[in-house]
Amino acid sequence: MKKVLSIFTLLLCISFFANAQDTPATVAPAEEATTPQDGPKIVFETDVIDYGTIEQDSDPYRFFKFTNTGNEALVITHAKGSCGCTVPTYPTEPIMPGESGEIKVRYATNRVGPFTKRVTLTTNASEEKIVLTIKGKVLKKEEAPEGVPAKQNGLFKN
Repeated sequence: MKKVLSIFTLLLCISFFANAQDTPATVAPAEEATTPQDGPKIVFETDVIDYGTIEQDSDPYRFFKFTNTGNEALVITHAKGSCGCTVPTYPTEPIMPGESGEIKVRYATNRVGPFTKRVTLTTNASEEKIVLTIKGKVLKKEEAPEGVPAKQNGLFKN
């Protein structure tokens, strides 16, 4: 009886947590953004960037480019990565109608394995948060075989 009650309680908790998650706003593709709307409107070229398969300690930066297609200034008030390994940088000044900007995202490429991380933006364009995604796979850097001397900076240069 205790097992049944424990399982029921666990399932109940999981369902509460699943329903409490924020639902991300959908990002409109650039083709649909031809006419300005009242207020600011942020349109990204893409909302997913695939790093592909990269080597450990590779270039950690990627850029999400966007345009304000609305008729008022766009202000990004907050950007947050889904964990400490994903660090977004965003413009703090208002983006005027018709102007473009970018969200710079740094992923810690020293971590080996596949990844999918999210960046959540808060803007004045909508009450809903905007979710951007980065994904890819980091392969372990090949190590030099044992017995091979490291590069010398001294008397015996190669």
